[in-house]
Amino acid sequence: MEPVTHVSAPPAKEAQRLNLSNVEFDGPARAAVVSLPRGSFRTPIFMPVGTQATVKALSCEELESLPAPVILGNSYHLHLRPGDSRIASLGGMHTFMNWPGLILTDSGGFQVFSLKENVRVEEKGVHFKSHIDGSSHFIGPIEAMAIQANLGSDIAMAFDQCPPSTASKHDIVAAMDRTTAWAKICTQQPRPAHQVRFGIVQGGVDIALRKAHLESISALDFEGIALGGLSVGETRDELYHVLSEIVPLMPQDKPRYLMGVGHPLDLVAAIGAGVDMFDCVLPSRNARNGSLFTSKGRIVIQNARHQDDNNPVDDSCDCTTCARYTRAYLAHLFRAKELLYYRLATIHNLRYIIRLMADAREAIVQKRFASFRKDIESIPKVEN
Repeated sequence: MEPVTHVSAPPAKEAQRLNLSNVEFDGPARAAVVSLPRGSFRTPIFMPVGTQATVKALSCEELESLPAPVILGNSYHLHLRPGDSRIASLGGMHTFMNWPGLILTDSGGFQVFSLKENVRVEEKGVHFKSHIDGSSHFIGPIEAMAIQANLGSDIAMAFDQCPPSTASKHDIVAAMDRTTAWAKICTQQPRPAHQVRFGIVQGGVDIALRKAHLESISALDFEGIALGGLSVGETRDELYHVLSEIVPLMPQDKPRYLMGVGHPLDLVAAIGAGVDMFDCVLPSRNARNGSLFTSKGRIVIQNARHQDDNNPVDDSCDCTTCARYTRAYLAHLFRAKELLYYRLATIHNLRYIIRLMADAREAIVQKRFASFRKDIESIPKVEN
């Protein structure tokens, strides 16, 4: 397993904030090294989601062992509780949660707009009511970047508007225009010396709109480019079509990040299109709900067949759960609603996805990605 690169102090004299190097191609698929002021990571990479400064059920030591060089934090949630100013006063998110690796924070835009009836949008940002206590708040591009500066993340995302999959073309265009205007403001805000910024491309599943918005965002001073507004209800065919048409047009010298996608089939398809970075709650959420990935297909641990099964979840998996515990034991823990189940299952699912990334990287370097993808696509979708 590759070790987690520990965060170090930024150099006294600021150098280039992000460097994409050691790029290997196999068709559009690529593997590379992304270097930041406080650490580096290899791509393709999956970043576990730590919404509230914790990846649910796991300790930082367990995340390091996966290994997970980069994790996510959620600006919306951390702004509301315990407060980004409080986290800043406690030394920033790394110190607060004692995380030695790198951190990417989202801007909170997706969460704010998902509140729907509790949101009022204006030119400068969004008024909304907290899902916790109903209190009123406002976040715009200035506030979003200030929150992320307080959190001290290594990668900060621009504030954007993510329209739902059911949005009209008129609404999608309005969201694009607003996202572009906000992105320009985001690039003008102060930031910590170690922090890089990624812009976000919207446009729904309309290829012409996606191309136009990619051109607008790519022209701004961002160190990386992300595709947002996907995995929000569109079909798998629509997702893959957008990826095949748009990813090859994204800047070659910057990391390409697909937000919110975490199913193995979608990850491999996106890597095949040239995406470098991913995040999603799906692997950890599925684990907590009893759905576990294996090399022979997804299993549902609640199914009766597992109650007397002394085999590991996946005999080809090298995670600590599979090394020590049986399907029968996990089935018992799940049925009994024991807290240990959530930890063991989350370790397994995240290790499966992180190992998938490492295997994809190796396949790219060895120029056999097409056969690797075919092998993954041949895995049954559910247990037999």
